[in-house]
Amino acid sequence: MDALVAAVPHEIHTVLTGNGIQFADIPRNRNGPTARFRGRPFDRACWRYDIAHRLTKPKHPWTNGQVERMNRTIKEATVKRYRYDSHDQFHRHIDDFVAAYNFARRLKTLRGFTPYEFICKVNSP
Repeated sequence: MDALVAAVPHEIHTVLTGNGIQFADIPRNRNGPTARFRGRPFDRACWRYDIAHRLTKPKHPWTNGQVERMNRTIKEATVKRYRYDSHDQFHRHIDDFVAAYNFARRLKTLRGFTPYEFICKVNSP
């Protein structure tokens, strides 16, 4: 969480995660008498930075649809098209793809702006 907060140039107010045990107690323990005294490390990190932590609803896979679509886009542009000789080569290609996507690719859903242009436009007065 420390690295994320340091890397993101704007305030993070909410994080949406799945319901895995790394983010939440098992359902039968979530509302028990000691639930308020237990805290997952991720929840404590969110609390430290005043970030709201929300969980996706169980059995609602469409909640993560946008993330899953982006993961598919990255896979189609990288591992499904190229064979990598090393992890370093793979990581360099991922970094290059994400930079090209954020700074060069114009998206219809962002009214023809690149993600970078859209964020700068939204945050400018």
